[in-house]
Amino acid sequence: MKRIVFATATFVFALTAGFSAAAEATVERVTKTEWKAVFAKVESRNNIPARSRLGGTLEAISVVEGSQVTQGQHIGTTVDEKLELELRAIDAQLMSLNSELTNAQAELARGLNLLERGVTTEQNVDGLRTKVEVIQGRIGATEAQKDVLLQRTDEGRILAPISGTVISVPVTAGSVVLPGEMIATIGGGGFFLRLAVPERHADFLNEGDEIQIGGADGAETGTLAKLYPQIENGRVIADVEVANLSADFIGRRVLVRLPVGQTETMAVPVDAVEFRMGLDFVRVASAGGEASERVVMIGELFNVAGTQMVEVLSGLRVGETLVTGHE
Repeated sequence: MKRIVFATATFVFALTAGFSAAAEATVERVTKTEWKAVFAKVESRNNIPARSRLGGTLEAISVVEGSQVTQGQHIGTTVDEKLELELRAIDAQLMSLNSELTNAQAELARGLNLLERGVTTEQNVDGLRTKVEVIQGRIGATEAQKDVLLQRTDEGRILAPISGTVISVPVTAGSVVLPGEMIATIGGGGFFLRLAVPERHADFLNEGDEIQIGGADGAETGTLAKLYPQIENGRVIADVEVANLSADFIGRRVLVRLPVGQTETMAVPVDAVEFRMGLDFVRVASAGGEASERVVMIGELFNVAGTQMVEVLSGLRVGETLVTGHE
């Protein structure tokens, strides 16, 4: 039979040569918190995808799973070869339009000179002036088209949307990607534990409850920060805030204990119990002042107002007086 649930403390054994002076304790009923052990997963507060705004070929990707990135960091590049061809065509149009503009401006200058000498008419000069303005307008429109192409080319730079840890990179350099396709997933904004609790315990959970967390470094505590109202597959989803939570492995499972109710039980101080020969003994004070040993069956350890108590399942009655020390 399992003697103590979740117990990491040891009993005070009466197996040494010297003992402290005798003291008394009374068997009483106390309120004990019932705990439910479940597994929680380490999750990041924000999971944001870094997407390619440009469709084309992924030319380079500079991060892998586990990389640390900062917001706005350049993590990859997508290229569209058609944009380079379009830019060349635009540059050729600009060269042609600039040549036409130079020629039109020269014709306008000659027309103005002829107008001053009375050789040509004002109407011809206005036509030449309009031609210059039309070419200048075409040059402006073409330069605007070039700016659009340059902006589209710049959108091939893939930037980290938030600071944090790269969780997944589902593509590799050389992959063909579509506009808006996810290149990497970045987790940031802090980390917490997410757990799923059977719905029968939902009414006993309250935001702000202290949660016990077990780990390789010993027991820690956290705070039940959020209870989600929607029940999924018979389970309530909850988030637990933990100070200095290790985020080396996102998705790592951690054992936690939740308070799911309270019961009254009979308990005595832990130092009133003596363990010998596979049995648990207590010394019960009689009316005449003498103490006699009695075998008891004990349960789990728990704290009451800072005092470590042990549950007594049988062998004692409420109100009896125990001798907790020995001469």
